[in-house]
Amino acid sequence: MPESTTRRSIAIIGAGRVGSAFAFQLARAGHEITVIARPGSGRLAQLRRDRGILRDTGEKAQVSIADALDTATVFDIVLVTVLAHQVDAILPDLRASAAKQIHFMFVTPDYQRLTETLAPKRATFGMAAVLSIIKPDGRLNMEITKSKAMQGDEEFVALMKAAGMPAEYEPEAGRWLRSQTPLTIAMTSVTGTGMQHQKGATFREARVGARGLKAAFDIIKAQGETAYPKNKAQMSRMPTPLLAVILRGVSRSHYRETVGNSSEETRGLIQLLTAEAAHQPELRQQIDAVLALHPNNQQLTDAPDPSHLT
Repeated sequence: MPESTTRRSIAIIGAGRVGSAFAFQLARAGHEITVIARPGSGRLAQLRRDRGILRDTGEKAQVSIADALDTATVFDIVLVTVLAHQVDAILPDLRASAAKQIHFMFVTPDYQRLTETLAPKRATFGMAAVLSIIKPDGRLNMEITKSKAMQGDEEFVALMKAAGMPAEYEPEAGRWLRSQTPLTIAMTSVTGTGMQHQKGATFREARVGARGLKAAFDIIKAQGETAYPKNKAQMSRMPTPLLAVILRGVSRSHYRETVGNSSEETRGLIQLLTAEAAHQPELRQQIDAVLALHPNNQQLTDAPDPSHLT
């Protein structure tokens, strides 16, 4: 391997579809991988039974399996692939860990707090660009997209590329992920609802999603920030009908199973984002518009329609 991709010791916290995909690719690229799954979970039992990550193609990647992070082990990287609202449960172990780097691989509006908790030079962030599911038998179905996953660490970009996963360095990865939060909430909510219909979301449901998307960007702006990068800033200013067309298209695409099966992530991101605005009464309508996308809704219900959201 080139020096930038020499063998690394990597712990991956989270053995779901994202963590398993990274574990498979990085292990096959020659890195020493430890996968950490939730104690007592069915996924942990599957991994121990299979003694590694199995793909539905029959391929296998040998990895070590654990149910907790060994904080005394000096891992080169701890890759965190749990959902954003789940990270607080493992923050004490991450803080105590002897690992050289903690790389968070999930959409989050909360990157600043995580950075402050672990120190700027130790905490880095990135975005997964892989479509995958874990089948009932524990096998991984995975498609690596051609789109480049934005990563806030140049070494991790090199690791991903060498493992066959397109990546690009983004120096403002934390801001990038914060501005990705409105898109993730809206896309997963509308697509999840659309999966109840044969032909995807209705235009009314997509319009509610578009209002929630614009409201989520409004919450971010109310904290004194601008959407980042330029393409997200442009999207935050798009008219609601155009955003509705885009969201409806996603709900009808062949990616909808992967996008729409993320209700727990949607629920957590809505909780994190609306909590920021809870002390600002002037954002009540925006909060309601975002809450209208909550996965507990059987179908997306009409949200408040203030003029600046239409």
